[in-house]
Amino acid sequence: MTYTVTWEEIKSHYRVKDREFPMLDDDTPTFMGVPHATTPEDLAGADVVIIGSSYVAGSRDKAGKGKYAGVSKSEWEQASKRVRQQSIRYPSGYLQDFDLDIFEHLNVVDMGDAEIPPGVLKDPTAENILRAQAAVEAMVGAALDAGAIPIVVGQNSPCSSYAIAKPIAERAAGKVGMISLDTHWDSKPIDYLTNDPRIAGSGNWKAKTYEFHNNFSIPNLVEIGERGMLEKKEQVRFYLERGCHFIPMWKVRTELGIDGLCSELHHAYDGTDAVYVHFDMDVIGGNGPAPGDILGDLAEPIGMSDYEVIRVANEIGRRGLTGMSFICIPPGSAVIYRLIVYVIAYLMAGLIQGRESGADKG
Repeated sequence: MTYTVTWEEIKSHYRVKDREFPMLDDDTPTFMGVPHATTPEDLAGADVVIIGSSYVAGSRDKAGKGKYAGVSKSEWEQASKRVRQQSIRYPSGYLQDFDLDIFEHLNVVDMGDAEIPPGVLKDPTAENILRAQAAVEAMVGAALDAGAIPIVVGQNSPCSSYAIAKPIAERAAGKVGMISLDTHWDSKPIDYLTNDPRIAGSGNWKAKTYEFHNNFSIPNLVEIGERGMLEKKEQVRFYLERGCHFIPMWKVRTELGIDGLCSELHHAYDGTDAVYVHFDMDVIGGNGPAPGDILGDLAEPIGMSDYEVIRVANEIGRRGLTGMSFICIPPGSAVIYRLIVYVIAYLMAGLIQGRESGADKG
């Protein structure tokens, strides 16, 4: 699927054309038109900070082919821009589902995109990847230090997963829980693209998170969505034997349902001081609002539905979180980019609902 929606077309939409909103560049508005934060002072009092990360993975010998998982890198790397563009369709933060305007309760700002070194896409050496990772870490750290929840809209690891987990771990006084939605465990022993033990890459970022940060607690890992025959049994059993709470899609469909799934989220909060939330959007497989084939090699059957992903986000918001990231946002579909807007908006609604109910996390 080729994305054909231009910024000029979006600007001419009847909900957009007569409005003013901050612009990050000529064709990129801030997320839902929130203020653009460019200095530490702009982060003061922020509840949520939106951050973009355009890093796309690839090996040096395949870098010239311009594809990741069979899809053009140029499509993958546009995610943060296209999510922001589609977000501007919504003239306010009012969610009619809950009769709630999120921007009346939360101070949300957009820091723009991390400065990913341009050479990393064509020459993804370990050193270039680490520089790109550090650029995201710096922005996430600034948001955390301001007392805000960073939400990173990205595409590949480590820049849109480990780069969020690391600063959370470094600032947490105690154990850190994780809620992860994914089709893959991402727990191979080493990054297969670089073979460098420093890199928490596309297939191994979760393993590196637990290797590098002792306060990330496997018994507080809630792993949701994997299914089928993709993983080595030794890698899955490693986590199961150490107390991971694994909820495959088969169990969601046959036993738990969405309410039962949400009831399992508490394991990430039990005895922890921070919770990192990671949505790898290949978890929707072919069950989202667009064909699964737009994911290329990453599409798998029995995926989560768009409602299930949004519902989980809302339930997480009700319980609270420290930071969040997105990777593998299926490229090429306007409605998929709107799905990310919904996930973030309904998560923020959950933050407000949790505060209003006085609910403790968990």
